[in-house]
Amino acid sequence: MRATEVIDHLHAVIMAGGRGTRFWPLSTAKRPKQLLPIVSERTMIQETAARIRPLVPPERIWVVTGAEQAEEVARQLAFLDRDRILVEPVGRNTAPAIGLAAVHLLARDPEAVMAVLPADHAIGDAEAFRAALAAAAHTAAEHRKIVTLGVTPSRPETGYGYIESGIAVARVGELTFHEVVAFREKPDLETARRYVAGGRHAWNAGIFVWRASVIREEIATHLPALARALADPALVRDGGGAAAALAAAYAGIEAVSIDYGVLERSRRIWMLPVDCGWNDVGSWTALYDVRPRDPAGNVIAGDAVLADTRNAVVHAGGPLVALVGVEDLIVISTPEAVLVCARDKAQDVRKVVLELERRGRTDLL
Repeated sequence: MRATEVIDHLHAVIMAGGRGTRFWPLSTAKRPKQLLPIVSERTMIQETAARIRPLVPPERIWVVTGAEQAEEVARQLAFLDRDRILVEPVGRNTAPAIGLAAVHLLARDPEAVMAVLPADHAIGDAEAFRAALAAAAHTAAEHRKIVTLGVTPSRPETGYGYIESGIAVARVGELTFHEVVAFREKPDLETARRYVAGGRHAWNAGIFVWRASVIREEIATHLPALARALADPALVRDGGGAAAALAAAYAGIEAVSIDYGVLERSRRIWMLPVDCGWNDVGSWTALYDVRPRDPAGNVIAGDAVLADTRNAVVHAGGPLVALVGVEDLIVISTPEAVLVCARDKAQDVRKVVLELERRGRTDLL
């Protein structure tokens, strides 16, 4: 396909599962972080959809989500037809979600090229991001490869997985694609420093582009049980049979990520390094990078008063919040709960969620 033809077959699949436990107490099962206005006045899924719409029209934008979030997704993305919101009966990680989306795309467009986008990331340079996606779509379609976007690292980060790149294999304009040597797990600090200094490693952003037919082939090769579960034609039929077929399919599906189940095993992976101001917004500390700070380095949202306070992240969603004489704190309030933690412990907020689950406090989850 020519470049213009590829774009005519480009579909965006927004992955909107997950609970966002590190954004408790604001993020809950029914309203996880992708459905909340974390980084701007729009919710994160609205930001993701708005970012892709100059490249992909609404009729080719899809969302995969869970039953608890489906109605809110439909409300927030009212421009989408309801049949573009694919509702999983139960979460089984990313491989089944992507496989389900590929089945639906191929039923409507056998030449479909599929861009997989997490719903809860922030992108500083949307234009550069769209240019990278367009180049990735053209390359994935032409060479029948799986293309993953690797973010050029700005620091030795231990919280991300890395992609090790090899030789250059293709160019589109000024963008160069590389063979993938290996996917690397989250490293220790010394290893991360070595990765950044060597210039051959990129952060794994979880953003992928491929022909829908190619990912179906790769799932059949590496996850044959999943491929068989998603082979029932009733899954994409109009009428009541689709829901029953989907429930039956998911009853026997193993939970597995696309990274572990396919990408780490496939020999068809290329990487496109990108520098587009990406942030995975993985915890409350991400607001320090994506939201404006006051002269004392504080990020403030809501009704709050700070005196002699530095480098705090405050999200006041209930009564007035006041901080005096403290620094490097995260303070998050809702009408139901208040979180206070050190900024360098933001990753541990999920421990609160686990403890609340142990206590049976589902009213707060």
